[in-house]
Amino acid sequence: MTRTRNAALFCCLAAAWGAAFMAIKAGLGGPDAPGPFYETPVLFAAVRYDVAGVLMLGYAAVVLDDPLPRTRAQLAEVTVGAVFLIAAYHAFLFVGELNTTSAAAATIVSLSPVLTTAIARGLLPSDRLDAAGLVGLLLGLVGAVIIADPFGQAELLTANVLGKLLVFAATLSFAFGSVLARRIDSGLDVEAMEAWSMLGGALLMHVVSLGLGEPAGSVGLTMEALLALGYLSVVASALGFLVYFDLLERLGPVEINLVSYVAPVFAAVTGYLFLREAIDATTVVGFLVIVVGFVLLKRDAIRAEVRSVRGGPVQGDD
Repeated sequence: MTRTRNAALFCCLAAAWGAAFMAIKAGLGGPDAPGPFYETPVLFAAVRYDVAGVLMLGYAAVVLDDPLPRTRAQLAEVTVGAVFLIAAYHAFLFVGELNTTSAAAATIVSLSPVLTTAIARGLLPSDRLDAAGLVGLLLGLVGAVIIADPFGQAELLTANVLGKLLVFAATLSFAFGSVLARRIDSGLDVEAMEAWSMLGGALLMHVVSLGLGEPAGSVGLTMEALLALGYLSVVASALGFLVYFDLLERLGPVEINLVSYVAPVFAAVTGYLFLREAIDATTVVGFLVIVVGFVLLKRDAIRAEVRSVRGGPVQGDD
């Protein structure tokens, strides 16, 4: 019963986070069909986390005895979360999705566990990557290049390629911020860390939006805009992270990382159903290469997870 429940929640989370890429694209549109937030992508991301941050802070206030960051280490961890996990990640992602599809963006973001493992090991002298791990990292990067397809364009840096490079920059920001936050390990409850990071990141994105001169007055409060914001803020962010926290405790970091590899499937399906986005062969091939890279990097942890499920002895971990 518990395993069925976990599997159902896992699929719900993958669906919620996968469809989020479609919701972002619906709000942004593209050069040929601009959406309500086409001229204000960073503002779009900021408002998403205004709402999600308030909801998450309310939840943290209910479930935690003290949701406030008190020590310098806790403030540092929240700052890292706000700058890298929320502001940089989502600013790059939302701008990048102006010129790429939901499926391509989700697939590039699925590189995050590969980059996170590589960065963590690179910063820890006692835990360097071995030959197989280096091959896994290289395969992950090759997969990202295949998806970007820079050599299949008439010009090397077309808008489409630049969009995918921005999504890659978002993924790199998230991976780097995840490692920094883990290294600080301030002891702040994860719900509080997420809530304050969301609000701090939203504030930073509002500043960036103003600095870029995004015309807030150009946003029309259409039903499409409200649905995109509501889905991203409530379903993908607030409810999504609550499910994530629950599964992280039950399944551990290895299995929950696999959400990144299921989400692109839902991104591709919802992108096709709602936005008629085509799923090209390069995205599929790049996705498969990234998955192989992840398996090579996390082979010990995956092996240990399989043994634990089968009831055998657990040895080694990534």
